[in-house]
Amino acid sequence: MTETLDKQAAHRRGVTVTTVACLTGVAAGLGAHVVASGATDRLGVALLVAAAALNLGIVRVLGVDVEGFSAKDHLYTAFMTFALWFVTWGVLLSA
Repeated sequence: MTETLDKQAAHRRGVTVTTVACLTGVAAGLGAHVVASGATDRLGVALLVAAAALNLGIVRVLGVDVEGFSAKDHLYTAFMTFALWFVTWGVLLSA
């Protein structure tokens, strides 16, 4: 029974971290489209960096132990945020 609870907790942690990273990436992409003047405007990248930093705070508020994150976890959340930011802003720039 304990193994099942541990697996469920790990799964919830993973889903929470992934969802927050993806949603902040999309929000940063939408924000970049609204605030930046074009693809070469560095303000869009500043929003990406802010979203990546905001990830940790949001995940901490949702109850995930951020101090237990390894370098791999930080790279994963940063990449997911970047990927969704890039795709969202790219689609909006080409529309």
